[in-house]
Amino acid sequence: MNLEEYFARTGYKGSLEKQDLETLTDIFQHHIRAVPFENLSIHCGEKITLELEHVYNKIVRRKRGGWCMENNQLLGWVLKCLGYDTSFLGAYVFNPHQTAYATIMTHLLVKVVIDGKAYIVDGGFGVSYQMWQPMELVSGKDQPQAPGVFRFTEKNAIWYLEKVRRKQYIPNQNFSNSDLLEKKECRKVYMFSLEPRTVEDFRFQCTYLQTSPDSLFTKKSICTLQTTDGFRALIGWTFTETTYNYKENMDLVEFVSLEDEEVEKTLKEKFNITLDRKLVPINVKGFYTI
Repeated sequence: MNLEEYFARTGYKGSLEKQDLETLTDIFQHHIRAVPFENLSIHCGEKITLELEHVYNKIVRRKRGGWCMENNQLLGWVLKCLGYDTSFLGAYVFNPHQTAYATIMTHLLVKVVIDGKAYIVDGGFGVSYQMWQPMELVSGKDQPQAPGVFRFTEKNAIWYLEKVRRKQYIPNQNFSNSDLLEKKECRKVYMFSLEPRTVEDFRFQCTYLQTSPDSLFTKKSICTLQTTDGFRALIGWTFTETTYNYKENMDLVEFVSLEDEEVEKTLKEKFNITLDRKLVPINVKGFYTI
């Protein structure tokens, strides 16, 4: 495992000497635009494990993506190697269909401290809730980014992340009522405390999320990747491409339904992913919005 190989994977060619916010942002953006958020291993007979070397080989050498425990663990390792003050946190994801936060801590985050200021770096959420810049850990402050306006609020030592989106224009009206579309303008994303976590704290969750029939990740095959002006997503057989702010306060959301034989071709062309095993797409309705 070495940094040069990782940066070749993400295409980052900037400074490795500075531990400032500008450099952190640049490294982070290269990661989210090169490494997909995806759970395809579950749907092609592979086991997801949290050993760092396995994660490194999967993402860097096999040019795959991963979910939060893989993406953020790798990102945390890179930043630590560069000299950043980093630690892991654990979050509880909001389920809009149950209008409640999960009871299991399933989301791994990276906290980075620069010149006494704390930032949250999360390269493992995907779709429209993927932040594009490190977020300053401050309560009640709107933090506008290309995907929309993110905001942390803190209450009784628990931090909450929410996002306000723009209006959406969907040219293909067959998808105007798709359950994949987020209907609310303001959406809760997750909650977390500042208690430091380790990868060991996520062993059970890693197994649960890829085996339980109640898990979102067993109900949907997901691959999403941020672009320079939005993001792409392949959920089951549905491919979407979102362009942020293509008109004033309006995002363009384009939908296409794929045939079986088009799925792997789309993974290669749109996400630069080639799978070793046969993917069995799945998209149980509900549970996930873009």
